Amino acid sequence: MRWTPGGDNEDIEDRRDETGGGSVGGGGFGGGRVGIGGLIVLGLLSLIFGRDFISPFLGGGSPAPVERRPDPVRSEREKPQKDFVGFVLGDAQKTWEGIFPSLGVPYRHAKLVLFRDAVDTACGGAESATGPFYCPGDEKVYIDLGFFDELARRFGAPGQFAQAYVLAHELGHHVQKLVGTEAKVRRAQQANPQAAKALSVRMELQADCYAGIWGHSTQERNILEEGDVDQGLAAAAAVGDDRLQKAAGRRVSPENFTHGSSAQRVAWFRKGFSTGDFNACNTFAREQE
Repeated sequence: MRWTPGGDNEDIEDRRDETGGGSVGGGGFGGGRVGIGGLIVLGLLSLIFGRDFISPFLGGGSPAPVERRPDPVRSEREKPQKDFVGFVLGDAQKTWEGIFPSLGVPYRHAKLVLFRDAVDTACGGAESATGPFYCPGDEKVYIDLGFFDELARRFGAPGQFAQAYVLAHELGHHVQKLVGTEAKVRRAQQANPQAAKALSVRMELQADCYAGIWGHSTQERNILEEGDVDQGLAAAAAVGDDRLQKAAGRRVSPENFTHGSSAQRVAWFRKGFSTGDFNACNTFAREQE
């Protein structure tokens, strides 16, 4: 991507050298208990990331706070990534500021929190291995910059636009919060728990489409370079539920999808990218292919 490093983004909160509290147990992320389905997901994450996510729940306790000392060497090494994250966040939010007047809703900036190892949020505690996520409770995106190494090495999706796709996807969840989609989906999931996963898939695919809308704006402004779109598509495919299930040595179980297949994620990113149209991202109005 064509971008100029430098300049601070006031929407970034740097907590990388703070002490990490935070459990993913106890109340759990999002405040819910973990049932059989949740344990399967935790087992899948354990296989993928090589870390034990299950024991804290089975033991009934919470992981101890992570004590950290400032790491200026790592911070300096991560500075280019921090600058890039700041650019993408700022550019994407400017794009949505331009779109929201037509939606009749004011746009509020999301904050982005950089952390290491573990973090406390309004949605509960989380660890870096959870991957980037958006918390609607405090309207913040959380990311450990080490995830980008995982994205390239473990998931085979290197490049800056792959990283940008991840951030734009999480910001898409902020858009859903502001326009009311997130609240409607949560109510529908509570009313019909059997449809909870299917509704989650539709919401995640819509965030992919919103990420594509930002990608469309970058193409219009000629800041994309050759290969950038392929990087974004590779990232979307890399985090498809079917691919993650296969990577964990499990059979592909569409009934257990929560984010959508690789093909679905690529298709909806493409739709947003090709149209730049907010209304084209209504994943709730049609059956998934």
